[in-house]
Amino acid sequence: MSHSPPQPVPARPVPPLRGRRIVVTRAREQAGELVRALEELGAEVVLAPTIRIEPLADLEPLRRALSGLADYRWTVFTSQNTVHVVLERMSVWGLSANIFSQTRVAAIGPATADALDAGGVRVELVPTGYVAESLVDALALRDALRGARILIPRAATARDALPAGLQALGALVDVIAVYRTVPALGDSADLRQALLAGQLDVVTFTASSIVDHFVTAVGVDAARSGRFGVAAIGPVTADTARSYGMTVQVEPAEYTTAGLVKALVQYYGEGGKGKAET
Repeated sequence: MSHSPPQPVPARPVPPLRGRRIVVTRAREQAGELVRALEELGAEVVLAPTIRIEPLADLEPLRRALSGLADYRWTVFTSQNTVHVVLERMSVWGLSANIFSQTRVAAIGPATADALDAGGVRVELVPTGYVAESLVDALALRDALRGARILIPRAATARDALPAGLQALGALVDVIAVYRTVPALGDSADLRQALLAGQLDVVTFTASSIVDHFVTAVGVDAARSGRFGVAAIGPVTADTARSYGMTVQVEPAEYTTAGLVKALVQYYGEGGKGKAET
């Protein structure tokens, strides 16, 4: 009786980010998805949230706007943060997501659209490019905006590209601040030391405000030391990082968390360019 020789056990693939130390600077409430994705790919994640989201104390302007949504042709959401603040406040006020049936809803990107969908809000428009300028173009292609009233709830400090672009097309834009970002990093001495010592492979940024708070926390000299890589979720965030003297190694084609993770694997995984010069 013949016996087949034992078959070799195939080697388990090495996770593409194994051994990479990656800093996640996103607000703690939002970091989970990115942290999980990176850890599943073998990375050692250093969680260093530089900001936290704080709803404004006075949200009466938002309440008045929501009570008159029928007056707005479009309501435009530019971040998940805004969605969460608005839906949470609506719950406190006893308002249903059905009120958004009185208006048309646009979201700047798929993550923001998903947050709205999870809250029961139907999204009609998501641009192919997930930045304010692309959203202006998409709205202009979809609708004649001259004389149209548009509501934009957003952060207290934000780029004016969206409202300015819509106003240039003749729209009547109401911008209502609903939250602000505040520093959350606290004592950053250990992070600063690790950055200067070249002990971290890459720092990820998912918003310009996060870059600002990061640089304030660790110092400009550490931020621009070049002893770690920089991964920015999109061109606006990347430009902010460059304005502080940082070199951006990773900038995904798709401005989403999934796109950022994919770009990190392409750059730092096997066959990629690897760690930044030190």
